[in-house]
Amino acid sequence: MSNYNLAERTFHKLSLKNNFIKKALFEIEKIFFLKKTKFIDEKKIFITGLPRSGTTILLNFLYNTNEFASLTYSNMPLLLSPNLSKIFSKKKITKKLRAHKDGIFYNSESPEAFDEVFFKTFSESEILMELKNYINLILISKNKKNYLSKNNLNYKRITLIQKVFPEAKFIIPVRDPIQQSYSLLNQHLNFINLQKKDNFTLWYMNTLSHNEFGLNHKPWHIPKFYNDKNDINYWLEQWILFYQTSFKNFLTNKNCKFIIYENFSNKETISNLSKFINIEIKCSSKFTINKKILDFNTDKLLTKKCYSLYSELSENSL
Repeated sequence: MSNYNLAERTFHKLSLKNNFIKKALFEIEKIFFLKKTKFIDEKKIFITGLPRSGTTILLNFLYNTNEFASLTYSNMPLLLSPNLSKIFSKKKITKKLRAHKDGIFYNSESPEAFDEVFFKTFSESEILMELKNYINLILISKNKKNYLSKNNLNYKRITLIQKVFPEAKFIIPVRDPIQQSYSLLNQHLNFINLQKKDNFTLWYMNTLSHNEFGLNHKPWHIPKFYNDKNDINYWLEQWILFYQTSFKNFLTNKNCKFIIYENFSNKETISNLSKFINIEIKCSSKFTINKKILDFNTDKLLTKKCYSLYSELSENSL
């Protein structure tokens, strides 16, 4: 974000902000590329949920199986034109640490949560008509049959996506409440600092609907008792509100599964994941579980409720 020059920033703003341009390029894509093989009946995997739960780690792990197509940084900023983007988007990103400073590196070919631009551009009725086309275009651009998406906001539209792809699989990671809440708080402060230094970073994150933290943060649920975003209890309350709702809404959905971040390195968990998505996992990537020693004065009753729910989610996870 911060290393884009003026011309690149202008190109991003023109391409991402103008719905007419995005839709026009999407229609051109369909005319020229949808004549090729379609893969609408292959596997569709959606990773979604509360940030800082391991969604990106899980995305990279599955993407490294080489079984999936996904939007990558090379598709920026022509995100609704995954085939044309290979012609017009020439910026190459060498391996670098992402702005989160969390040990995750990326380059031009790294997958990322970019499909939210599609969902923002079209109405619900248009999504029902065009989602298959869009995913097929991504599959064609990567010459793959299976689709993988990580979008933390897709939890809001699981039912909508299932109308288009009834057999799509949804994976919702869950992390230790205090660890995840601290990570959310830490990133909130990190991105406030970045966005104050560079207004383009704020614009970029707003445009991609990355409102998880920073100056443009939007809560997942209306706070009940905690409104101070600099207080870990705010994030802890958001944690329990989010997962209470998710547990209620998706526990009985056979195509939705919770997965525990702390169990990512567990062979049984990965075996269950492999069976759930019906993809043999052979990649050699290993999970590094990040756990910090934390000492916060959290609301004792809230903390107790969070860990009770965490235990229940663990019992009903992969």
